[in-house]
Amino acid sequence: MAKSAELTWLDALEAEESGDREAALGAAKKTVRIDPTHSDGWMGVARWTLPPETRGRQDMPDLQQSAKAMAALRKVVEIDPENFDAWRLGGVLLVDHLGMLEDGIRWWEARRAVAPYEVTPLIEQIGILVRLGYYEECASLIEELFSERMDATDSKQLARMEDVRRMVSRAAKMEQDEIFKPQNPKHPRWVIIERMKARKPTSPTRFLFLVIAPLVFILGTFAMMVAGDTVWGSVFVFLFILACFMVISRLTSSLLHKLNRHALDLDRAIDAETSTGKVCIPDSVRSSKLYIATTGQRMPALNERLELIVESGDKLPIRWKPEAPSFSTMDDKWWEDGSEGEPEEEPGELDPLDD
Repeated sequence: MAKSAELTWLDALEAEESGDREAALGAAKKTVRIDPTHSDGWMGVARWTLPPETRGRQDMPDLQQSAKAMAALRKVVEIDPENFDAWRLGGVLLVDHLGMLEDGIRWWEARRAVAPYEVTPLIEQIGILVRLGYYEECASLIEELFSERMDATDSKQLARMEDVRRMVSRAAKMEQDEIFKPQNPKHPRWVIIERMKARKPTSPTRFLFLVIAPLVFILGTFAMMVAGDTVWGSVFVFLFILACFMVISRLTSSLLHKLNRHALDLDRAIDAETSTGKVCIPDSVRSSKLYIATTGQRMPALNERLELIVESGDKLPIRWKPEAPSFSTMDDKWWEDGSEGEPEEEPGELDPLDD
């Protein structure tokens, strides 16, 4: 007699416990074939499709692994919309690994339909809109994020809310003169990117050693000369140096962003390409040190998608604008009903049960 879905799922859990992820994945696939509404089984398919941790470090999934896991997660949230772990993992895969930022906005809006007073979906949507440079839309979402009706009592959540507000303010100030729209090939920022394409972005570590550390050293040396002869003086100098490091790091963070503005602009252009499946970056920039360094910081799956997008050669329309949150008319099951918000038939359409 054939096993039931529950017994097959128990086989999957036993295989995972013994360290055999391949057998666990196989059993999870059998589970959902027997019972397509088994949400735990679909979650197992998603988790075990992704690479395991190796020596405490998570290997990054490739394009096929990310797409199959994402397809399984769509099944999970369709069956069990309360499963926040599935929403969280799906958001990471869509935005960080597949680069599908517009789909990421819609994904988190679908979560908002399930949990309208939860702060995480708003925070994630704001983060996506900042990356694309849509600060006015961010402002309306921030106002909603800090409204009294939102459920934010956890200290970590409150800290994240403040962090995202500062992030939006900092990004808006950096682009207060001109917001880079990569879909416009005549935007003046493209001239700057072209001029600086041979210069890699300055890393925070390099900035620390070249700017922050020398300033702290000079101030610390001066403090030691003035008050370092006694025990209490040494304690004061230590605290002074620590305070100087924190203050200088905060004050110079905007300088680091200005130094890397060309790289941040190119980052946005890459986001636009992976969000739309169409190209906007000039060939002269795509072969540069800056482009190689910028894509080198992205996930393997995203870079695989980017290569396919470049090969297609479809141009990004100059009037393109991402679907910002006029979310009230959006169906919370946009991935299954063929509605206007449905993503393009790209990675997420792979069958998660294929071997």
